Amino acid sequence: MSDQQRQRTIVQILEERPFVSVKDLTAAVGVSAATIRRDIEKLSGAGLAQKVHGGIAALTNGTGRTPVALPFILNRDLAVEAKQSIARKAGELVRDGSLIIIHGGSTCFHFGTHIANRNVRVFTNSMPLAAYLAEHGTCQLKVGGGDLHREPGILYEPARGDDPFYASQFFVSALGVSSEGLLESHPLLVRFINDMVDLANEIIVLVDSRKFSERPPTVALPLHRVTRLITDDGLSDKDARMLAERGVEVLIARSAA
Repeated sequence: MSDQQRQRTIVQILEERPFVSVKDLTAAVGVSAATIRRDIEKLSGAGLAQKVHGGIAALTNGTGRTPVALPFILNRDLAVEAKQSIARKAGELVRDGSLIIIHGGSTCFHFGTHIANRNVRVFTNSMPLAAYLAEHGTCQLKVGGGDLHREPGILYEPARGDDPFYASQFFVSALGVSSEGLLESHPLLVRFINDMVDLANEIIVLVDSRKFSERPPTVALPLHRVTRLITDDGLSDKDARMLAERGVEVLIARSAA
């Protein structure tokens, strides 16, 4: 199989799957991981796909494709450098001794792992984050109850019972961001955001800059409810102006040198 044939095969695979790992591609086309990585570089450079941590992702900008919420285990390993930079920036806002709520999603997961050993109390419905904090963290941990929904990896119970609490900060992520607000496709994530938003003094959004080009169908939270938004330095001037016009304070997380 020639280079062009192999790269055309990769593009065809991406028409059916939003993300493909290097390991899966080596099995699919029968070449080494090094060859696949060179193919990924060429496809990314040609604007035919997006190079991401661990593999390659289909482009969504301008294609009209409905955004797909990837399984957590895949999404966790996309745009890792940006998410970790956002996590570090968000960690600067956390006050020792406070109670914070951490939403599900991969960026919030990276944030939670970053503050795992801080003197804070964390409430989360995210099973991956709760498992990490239980094994590796020293912070106090409160886990929401209810049924386990393996995708998107949260525990959810509509009635919270007789154990109300109030947090200083709610760290929340989203599948997309527009002038309308935070956008989601999974109804349980929308409901969880709405359950938690009135229980915190500050709403802090953690999203990498790719999310400003995504357009999921449901507005989970209007921007006027957001206190701050932390993103990476890929934020466009247009989106920065949009956030400023709606009164959202934006913090830019610079990649580590």
